Amino acid sequence: PSNLAGTVMPGSMSPAAKRAAPAVVSIATTQARKAHPFANDPWFRFFYGDREDDSPQMGLGSGVIVSPEGYILTNNHVVESADQIEVVLTDGRKSEAKLIGADPETDLAVLKINLQNLPVMAFGRADQIQVGDVVLAIGNPFGLESSVSMGIVSATGRTRLGINTFENFIQTDAAINAGNSGGALIDTHGSLLGINTAILSRTGTSAGIGFAIPSDIAKQVLDGIVATGQVVRGYIGVETQDVTPELAEAFGLPRSDGAIIAGVVRGGPADKAGVKTGDILVAVDGAKVVDSNAMLNQIARLAPGTKASLQILRDRQEMRLAVEVGRRPKVSAER
Repeated sequence: PSNLAGTVMPGSMSPAAKRAAPAVVSIATTQARKAHPFANDPWFRFFYGDREDDSPQMGLGSGVIVSPEGYILTNNHVVESADQIEVVLTDGRKSEAKLIGADPETDLAVLKINLQNLPVMAFGRADQIQVGDVVLAIGNPFGLESSVSMGIVSATGRTRLGINTFENFIQTDAAINAGNSGGALIDTHGSLLGINTAILSRTGTSAGIGFAIPSDIAKQVLDGIVATGQVVRGYIGVETQDVTPELAEAFGLPRSDGAIIAGVVRGGPADKAGVKTGDILVAVDGAKVVDSNAMLNQIARLAPGTKASLQILRDRQEMRLAVEVGRRPKVSAER
């Protein structure tokens, strides 16, 4: 029998897609093309000809409306260096967008548009998702507006991908392609779980390994940028490396977790607190340090100006040091 109009088929993800899709926008950017540094050199012209091209470079991506005031989350790499940003809604409305702020260390950016009656996507609980949960990716791959793909959560807490400074990705096999960057990864209720950011692929198209920035991180970045124009993070001024089983054996350590202090910034917070090269940082404010990546995230969450307790191992002896948390130096949005 034919399906009745409007009837939702069993197991369909249509309600979630319909709820979330209107808040996913298409982002088009333009950037003035830069002249080649040797374009005016006679020898360059002799060998390569006249290669002047004043036509602007175009870029496409996606974004998610996350507030009635018109704030939009997207990837920094979608809008960086753009001279003009245009947002197109699913209802056909268009608006020039203003870049409110960007955070290159998480590859997130916040835009703002001035339109009324905007569809808004609610934040979901990325911290509660589990491997195997069904998710949908919504965006504009190859300029195909409001495309929805389905998959599962393949992994959580993915790090060491070399994509961002701060990494804690959701991995999914939902199809993510060029143009999906900045779009939404949603749960079966239509709530935002992450901002789709990157893929691993030999061809540049989906190979079933995509990554999204969790919504709790995106919310933190959004709040910081809206409030102050930037994200403020804690900093103690150390360089670290992981405690591998081999290093643990060499140092005679009873554990293979923690982070080895490989360098201390002279005059920085850790230096003033008495931290030394070779110390093993095992906990921050009582929270266990698993590895150097976890340590970076733990320190970043501390409020500058507050005191933090560092639990370290030095010469196999455990000790605690009090450090006054500094402010992480701002990274330019221009890569």
